[in-house]
Amino acid sequence: MIKVLLVDDHDIVRTGLKLVAEQMTDVKIVGECRDGAEAVEQAQALKPDVILMDVNMPKMSGLEATRRINQADPYIKIIILTIHAENPFPRNLLDAGAVGYLTKGCAADELEKAIKMVAKGQRYVGADIAQQMALSMLPGGGDGSPFDDLSLRELDVVMMLVRGKKAKEIAYTLDLTDRTVATYKYRVLEKLGLRNEVELTHMAIRHGLLDAKEIGPIA
Repeated sequence: MIKVLLVDDHDIVRTGLKLVAEQMTDVKIVGECRDGAEAVEQAQALKPDVILMDVNMPKMSGLEATRRINQADPYIKIIILTIHAENPFPRNLLDAGAVGYLTKGCAADELEKAIKMVAKGQRYVGADIAQQMALSMLPGGGDGSPFDDLSLRELDVVMMLVRGKKAKEIAYTLDLTDRTVATYKYRVLEKLGLRNEVELTHMAIRHGLLDAKEIGPIA
């Protein structure tokens, strides 16, 4: 039996995944989490074989949670299940330790196939995502993103900044000092050619890192 942990901040998504999983053979949902921080704790407590991980979540993103879980126990296989098919997410999340990547629009049989493949030690990337990643590597291929050149840590800081997290909260969540967070923020703004967090938030929305509905009106 493949033990699966669900990680998504939307109750309706987790409910839907549980209903889908009930139709799968040799697959059992052993727990649910609403954010990345909870996922890190439950991964160690429940020792699932596979984790279905969302990306955009409160407290700690799926990117940081994936990195921490993979460092603590590389035998736990993480499949990213998210709305984001575009870079920089697939590349960075796979770099962080994920072994599978699917969009939430995938079919139930594809999700089952991915779970069973990664449980056996294989990788699985949805065809639409694999195509997008391949095109982005070609000269002039894909639309590209200004966030592509950010490091994993820089991208995680960005994802928290654009959701209005303060430096102290980011430092606590990512186990950094306030000064280090300030350095990352300065470096990110410099790399992206931006002046402040408002411009960063607008750019994040334009390139799919953030849904405007998550934060409401911005300046």
